Amino acid sequence: MEVDSLFQIGENVIYATQGPGVIKSIEEREFSGEMHQYYIIEMIINRMQLMIPVEKMTDAPIRPITNIKALNHILDTFTNGQSESSDSWKERYQKNITKMNSGDLEDCVEVVRDLSRMKQEKTLNKSEKEMLTKAYKIMMSEMKLIEGITPQQLENFHLSK
Repeated sequence: MEVDSLFQIGENVIYATQGPGVIKSIEEREFSGEMHQYYIIEMIINRMQLMIPVEKMTDAPIRPITNIKALNHILDTFTNGQSESSDSWKERYQKNITKMNSGDLEDCVEVVRDLSRMKQEKTLNKSEKEMLTKAYKIMMSEMKLIEGITPQQLENFHLSK
């Protein structure tokens, strides 16, 4: 099967709302009486499979794994970046949801940073605790896939629970 693909079988990718996954195959399937090619992506965190039509891939919220060159900037954001202080819980929660849905690692790191800092000062409500847990899982699962990351660099992103 000949396909002009953005990603290769076996390549790690990030799906914006689900985190990292692996391109398992490119398969041809029938849909509405027509044959279409699909990327089959196995998600790492929840082990579900996604089928994304090849022709829709450029519009899909999928990107390659962050590279090692971006790591120092991301680590600086995590350790030294300023946390946003929103007046209301609702406003802060909405900003964090928007960041999580962007699929950008740096946005995810900011959510983890801000909520973990807030957790040190006061008890997070149930929704923010769940968001912190999800953001942390997504962040760490991508970090582990960055080619060339050292165990020490990875350790810098661990949170004290």
